Amino acid sequence: MVNFFVYSASRKLVNQFNFFRMKLAIIVFVFLMLPIAHAAAQVVLNADGPGNTYERINAVLAPGFDAVEASDCSHTSFGKHIDEIFDTELNTYVFRFQIHVSPDNDRCINFDRQRNEIKTYEKSPDNLKGIEGETVVYKWTFKLDAGFQSSSSFTHIHQLKSVGGLYEAMPMYTLTTRKGTPDKLELRYAETNTQVTLKQTDLTPFKGTWVEATETIKYGNNTSAVSGTYSISIKRVSDGTELFSYTNNAIKNWQTNADFVRPKWGIYRSLNDASNLRDETVLFAHFSIEEMATLSASPFEKHYKSSIKIIPNPANHTKLIKVEALPNSFESIAVYDNLGRLHKVLKPQPKTLDISGFKSGLYFLIFKKYNRIIATETLLVP
Repeated sequence: MVNFFVYSASRKLVNQFNFFRMKLAIIVFVFLMLPIAHAAAQVVLNADGPGNTYERINAVLAPGFDAVEASDCSHTSFGKHIDEIFDTELNTYVFRFQIHVSPDNDRCINFDRQRNEIKTYEKSPDNLKGIEGETVVYKWTFKLDAGFQSSSSFTHIHQLKSVGGLYEAMPMYTLTTRKGTPDKLELRYAETNTQVTLKQTDLTPFKGTWVEATETIKYGNNTSAVSGTYSISIKRVSDGTELFSYTNNAIKNWQTNADFVRPKWGIYRSLNDASNLRDETVLFAHFSIEEMATLSASPFEKHYKSSIKIIPNPANHTKLIKVEALPNSFESIAVYDNLGRLHKVLKPQPKTLDISGFKSGLYFLIFKKYNRIIATETLLVP
């Protein structure tokens, strides 16, 4: 009889465990989908008519803060250097970025250059910051004036720039125009503190016409399993003709000790040859930032998942659970109960999990690295 009761209790525990495993499969699926849906969400900035332009930009790129770097302080009589006008070709409102040879400068800080840009930065939401291991798609539409003049030094219209680390003063990627015979559109790149030109083309086809840029970057290292990739395509809006493209499937897109990468758009030009410049206007529209995700685990993720073990499991009334894993294989553990409620978050990589306050039941553990889910484990607490 005693054996029967032991057997029944054991079967009950097993059945309870299997029931919770099925329930957990649903919960885990939901939790896995949530970050994927969030990561794939597209953040869009569009003009919608005159007035409150800076407020509109800030509300998207840095809510409650300032995402505009303009020359207003040196040219207060002109007013705001970014406004919104209606464009008949696109049949919508667009942003107009304006810069003047004199008296505009770089925010009353640097006087050998001029800046009128919008950006994401440390005050921006996390989903607008590029981080290591992440793939991001940046899209925007722009139009250079038919008489657009470039500096012989630099006239940047877009940058991807690291924040923190050894080389944060040097933009990682730059789309710039340069005076020449003919003027050029250049894609510039810096792995460390020196820039090189990846590709250049005649600027003439870009003048006086709307073009759409699509830039896709995987923030990674060219020597690791999270290899960096980069591509950009610029097409004429009117007929879809591709005017410029570049792709590299093994390139270092993460600078040493960087915190994150931020995009910038606008006009940032040198005044070294101001006599060859003019008051300039560049139109922009349809900015978007989209963090991409994949349902399938990469070899990198599978490697780390296979290295993580929870001992003992079931816990067998043990109050301290051991987490066995390779060094740096994950950065945090989020613990949820069987109802999907967050119980606790542990970071950096913990070696033990104290369950002394846990009630009996099933829990699931989500392991993250580079802000991505790399593994999930179930834990039964009797």
